[in-house]
Amino acid sequence: MSFEKLARLLIERHPKGKFVEIGVGFNFKVALELKNLGRRVLVVDWNPEAVKKAKELGLEAYVDNVFSPRLEIYRDTVAIYSIRPTPEIVEPILKLAQLLKIPVYILPFSLDYMPRILRLENYGGLPIYTWRPYEKDI
Repeated sequence: MSFEKLARLLIERHPKGKFVEIGVGFNFKVALELKNLGRRVLVVDWNPEAVKKAKELGLEAYVDNVFSPRLEIYRDTVAIYSIRPTPEIVEPILKLAQLLKIPVYILPFSLDYMPRILRLENYGGLPIYTWRPYEKDI
C-alpha cells in the first residue's frame, strides 16, 4: 500500500489546514509524510504507548477515545482520516466527521464492511472510502 498516495490525495483536496489521523496505532507513515510535506497533522489513539511513540517521532499526538472524543482536539481540522481502522470504530469516526462537518477518508482492510453512506473511490489504485459534508448522502 502506498501511503504517499493518501498523503497526496489529502493535500490535493485540502491545500491548507490541519489533518487528524484517528487510531494511528504504530503506523506513522502517512502522518510523517504529511509533516514532511509541510502540513500540520496530529494523530490520536486510545493507546498511550502509541501516542508516546508518535511524540518521540516529532508528531503532535493525543490520547483520545473516538466513542467520546474531546472535540477541542479537532478544532480547525480540514479532514480526518484513518488507516485500517478496526470495524467497531468506523461508525464513530464517521459520526465525528459528520458532527464536525468535515470530510473523512478511510483506508480499509480489504474485506471490512463499510457504512453505505461512505463512497468508495479509486485513487491511483488505492481504495479509499470517503464522506464529504457537501455531497448528497445516498
